[in-house]
Amino acid sequence: MSQVVNIKPHEKYFGVYIVELEDGSVRLATKNLVPGHRVYGERLYKWQGEEYREWNLYRSKLAAALANGLMEQPIREGHSILYLGVATGTTASHVSDIVGPTGRIYSVEFAPRVMREFVLVADVRKNLYPILGDARKPKEYRHIVEMVDGIYADVAQPDQAAIVADNAEYFLKDGGYLLLAIKARSIDVTKEPSEVYKREINTLKERGFEIQDVVHLEPYDKDHAMVYARYRRK
Repeated sequence: MSQVVNIKPHEKYFGVYIVELEDGSVRLATKNLVPGHRVYGERLYKWQGEEYREWNLYRSKLAAALANGLMEQPIREGHSILYLGVATGTTASHVSDIVGPTGRIYSVEFAPRVMREFVLVADVRKNLYPILGDARKPKEYRHIVEMVDGIYADVAQPDQAAIVADNAEYFLKDGGYLLLAIKARSIDVTKEPSEVYKREINTLKERGFEIQDVVHLEPYDKDHAMVYARYRRK
């Protein structure tokens, strides 16, 4: 296994690090909020008294978007985030590293079996708040979630842009950000991915979002794109 020769902050993305290995390859990583703990079998790197977790581009759509040049990484230390479709917590764990101990990630997941796995991650990472719920029904968890700085959404639903906008109306601050992983094939298998992306993006625009960037996730994820947008409350 190749040894680490340097770890440095990413010149473009807050809270993201570049791991340089002696074989000349590089990896993305985040600084481990809970040293010694892995979430999905990722490699841990020690450097100058700190521990970093490799951020797998094939396991996390946000990592893939950053690798493919997303305009900005808007998540900051101390931010509150509503995460729709948290699944077992692979990407959420890296977001947890970035927001740090003063941040909060309200983590919504519909499937009880998946949530059971996620709760084990949240037991160790105290800034993750598990919510077993339906992202299509934000009213049902409004007593739990505060106004947030950002929404991260990865929900495989035909109307995912509308679901996000409904949640934004309840929870997203004016000027807050959205990172939406669009799964084209989950929305409409009969349409070309580019058509689907356009339709979902138009829905976002109609509901108060200003699109900042759209990045396709190939080769790490087929028929996926990451939409980065800002919200203007009406």
